[in-house]
Order: sequence, then C-alpha cells, then structure tokens
Amino acid sequence: MSEQRWQIRLQLQQQQFTLKLDCSSTARVLGIFGPSGSGKTTCLESIAGLRPPAAGYLACGKYIWFDSKQALSLHPEQRGIGYVPQEHLLFPHLSARQNLQYGTQRSQDAAALLQEVIEVLDLSNLDRPIDQLSGGERQRIALGRALCSGPQALLLDEPLASLDATLRLRILPFLIKMRQRFNIPMLVVSHNPLELQALCDDVIALRNGEVIAQGTPITVFTNSDIYGSASAEGFENLLTGNVREHTAHSTSLALAPGQTGPSLTLLRQNSAIGSPLTISIPANDILIATESIHGLSARNRLPATIQQIQTLAGKVILTAAIKGVQATPLVVELTPDAIEELNLTLGSAVDLIIKSSSIAVYS
Repeated sequence: MSEQRWQIRLQLQQQQFTLKLDCSSTARVLGIFGPSGSGKTTCLESIAGLRPPAAGYLACGKYIWFDSKQALSLHPEQRGIGYVPQEHLLFPHLSARQNLQYGTQRSQDAAALLQEVIEVLDLSNLDRPIDQLSGGERQRIALGRALCSGPQALLLDEPLASLDATLRLRILPFLIKMRQRFNIPMLVVSHNPLELQALCDDVIALRNGEVIAQGTPITVFTNSDIYGSASAEGFENLLTGNVREHTAHSTSLALAPGQTGPSLTLLRQNSAIGSPLTISIPANDILIATESIHGLSARNRLPATIQQIQTLAGKVILTAAIKGVQATPLVVELTPDAIEELNLTLGSAVDLIIKSSSIAVYS
C-alpha cells in the first residue's frame, strides 16, 4: 500500500460554519475544489501557517507542520512551503529578477535553480519593474519565486482565477510543465474543474467546510452532487497529445504515444512536429454515432466504448473510452431521448464526432 503523502486533519471555526476536515492522499499533486466560501483558501492558509487551526494534524510525507496533540505548530518560515496566493503579492519595489532572487534565499543551489525556473516558465526581460508586467507575466514570476525557494511543498491558491480566458489558455501549459519538471508535492486550490483535471492526481471537493467527495478528477467531477455546479460553462474534457503533422489549415494531434493510433484534427497550430499540446473539448459538443455516417463537416471521428451511463443534474452523462488510447475516458452530455433512440448501453461501440472548432488549445 502506498504511503499517505498528504495528511490534512483540521478544525477551525468560520463565520458561517466550522471547517472540519479529515482526509489523506497518496497523490503528489492534490487538488481542493469547491465554490467560493467553502473553506478552500482557509485550508491552504492553515497548511501554510498563516491561520493555525484550533486542532488537527497537518503533514506532507516526513514533514509535520502542525500537531495539536503534541503542541507543535511551526511558524510559516519554518515550514519550507512555497505559497502562491491569488493576489501574487510580488514586491513592487523590486524588479522581476529581484523578486525571483528573493525566493532563492532558502535554496542551497540558488544559481542553478534560478536558471531552471527561468527556462521552465519561459521568463525574459527580467529587469523590468513589476508594474510593467502583464497579468500572465506576474503569475509566472509569482510561481517562479515560490519554486526558487526550493520548497518541500508548493501551495497554489486559484492559480488562474485572476486571468482572462485568453491568458488562462497560455498559462495552464506552464503549470503542467512545472508539475512535470519539478518533483515537488503540490496542493492546488481551484473552483475550476479544468485546472484540477490538468494538474491533479487526486481531488477533494468541499462544501460548507466538509468533504463531500474525493477521488480522481473525473470521478469527482461526474459525482451527482458536483457535476451540475462544477462549472458555469459546463464540463470540459482534457486531453494531451503530440503534434503529428500540419496542413495548410489544420494540425493533426496524435493521442497515443509513438505517433500511432487515433488522432484529432485541430485548427492550424504553430507548434513543432512532435511537441505536446493540451486540448479541451466541451462535453456538450461531442456527438454520438452508432453507425457510419458520410458527408459530415465535423473532421473528427473517434471509435470508443461506453463505460458508464448516469443521470446527473437533469442530464444524461456517459463516459466513453477511446479505443487505442490509454487516457481518461471522455464525458459526453446527451438527452434521455438520444440514449433511448440510439439504444446506448454499457459496452456499446460508438463513434465520437467532434468538430475542430469545438477544440480549445492550450499553448
């Protein structure tokens, strides 16, 4: 059995409820999901040492930060945690480079780590003052400063919430790359299911200070208590592949390793052949076909097998595994009439029909 990496037990009185958590996880990257006011940020601040709980136990691996039974409560600066709050809290009187260098004060190999952070987050023109940086640049500097401290764990509070939709598309790949490059335990708080799907192995869902679900992202976000309120824009599927080829107007994305197996046709991208791309597809933009159809404008037809059918929030939701791809099954929204008329059941072989214009690309 895998060792419990995260152990979060805390009790803290809030204005409207008592935040009372008792959960653990073996995941390196753990997510906390919930609406505004559910206790997400309070939990994060308790772990960072900014708001000690009344009672509990907070630890990650061998590092114990708080244990009320042992009267142990490390000060924030003793916890070795890299914390990136929503507001970034960069030093306005320092340049971008100086903000990064401030983080290296705890690092043993500051120069090498600083250079690696600059490379991973694609940072440049670092001698500019903070007020001359865009929102996306400030976010990357805040992430970089936390990484430069050589933390034992990294806490991210709504890492993309302050950015508009266009910047979110550009910044999420940096978070994915950061997760892959730095082998650091991470705790990510977000109200956005897509961010947590992209980054997390395990997700805890909160409501009014209590855990209402825990599991893989797709398990949590297709939970009957969560699906309808998880996102105002609806559920989006997240996939990662590698660029196979380009034509004048389109890009082919291989979904399986080795450039073999199923692929998706996207609108033309400027990425190099073989480079990774992360994409999302709305669940309500995927069509189901049970037999061959000709003359469609939709460019993508993925053979799949239905794994689950359930009714959530007044909608029928099915999950379908793409044949030849070892990836999370896609979630598809259908009407009850469609399920009946197509005679869809568990194990049914179907084609998933997807328009290229329905696919959002994170690059």
